[in-house]
Amino acid sequence: MLKPKVSIIGCGNVGMRYAYALMISGTARQITLVDYNIEKAEGEAMDLSHGAPYTNPVEIVAGTYKDVSGSDLVVITAGKKQKPGQTRVDLLKDNIDLFRTIIPEIVKYAPNAILLIASNPVDILTYAAYKISGKKASSVIGSGTLLDSARFRYEIAKHCNIDPRSIHAYILGEHGDTEFPVWSKATVGGVNIDKYCMLCDNTDGCNHKEKLDEIFKNVKNSAYNIIEKKGETSYGIGLALVRITQALLQNENAVLPVSVLVEDFCGINDAYLSLPAVINAEGIRQVQKLEFNDAEKQAFVSSAEILKKLLKEVGF
Repeated sequence: MLKPKVSIIGCGNVGMRYAYALMISGTARQITLVDYNIEKAEGEAMDLSHGAPYTNPVEIVAGTYKDVSGSDLVVITAGKKQKPGQTRVDLLKDNIDLFRTIIPEIVKYAPNAILLIASNPVDILTYAAYKISGKKASSVIGSGTLLDSARFRYEIAKHCNIDPRSIHAYILGEHGDTEFPVWSKATVGGVNIDKYCMLCDNTDGCNHKEKLDEIFKNVKNSAYNIIEKKGETSYGIGLALVRITQALLQNENAVLPVSVLVEDFCGINDAYLSLPAVINAEGIRQVQKLEFNDAEKQAFVSSAEILKKLLKEVGF
């Protein structure tokens, strides 16, 4: 069997953007696609495979749950869409029911695989996957706010005219409406954002607070704006999932903001939210418990309380 092996559950836009980016990255040697529409999965595998002469060696196949056997990583992008008149809680219950069919099949055939959840609402569904699978929390990870943090870094970089790779900044908490920016830890080339703005050549012509508020507003509304314009978001999350995959399969010990089980932090226990976490071949090695300022701590607790209320409403 070719290694590393990654299986993707769900061949929609997100699953296939991820598969394409993963193929180009050369991180996996085998990619298995699983979808309820078997013919679609087969067609996607064929289409991707025809690019083999232009990438590092990788075998791409379509299969059933039985074919996820031997996977190092299983990435779940499958999820049901909201129906007209359906509440958020009803949709969530439908997706949890879907996970109750998906997760046992994965555990049956790939008991040692790390689970990476991208389906939304990702924090709730990652918690559901953790509970249903019976796996260690370190082996069940949600994509969380990695994409939100990438958007954050992009917006700061665009404003400062700096390479986004030189920006270090986090959006944490829920991947959703209660997410929050950690301005106290945001840096531009190692300089805290507040100090950097005071040193900027444009300091006289830029209202510092207004601009920072605008940057976060752009981040928070990104998904809504993209969906309004093109109907869905998938490229960004596809690349974000590849970044997590690289950290896992290449044993990087990379620190990334992903959805993890929170225990004994800010008074919060037994909930999945995004915090910076050290990721390696074993999954989550360590969760970084940041020193938030008072506003950030309050935002984190509020985010957790809303998620825990939702968990209770859906039976967890």
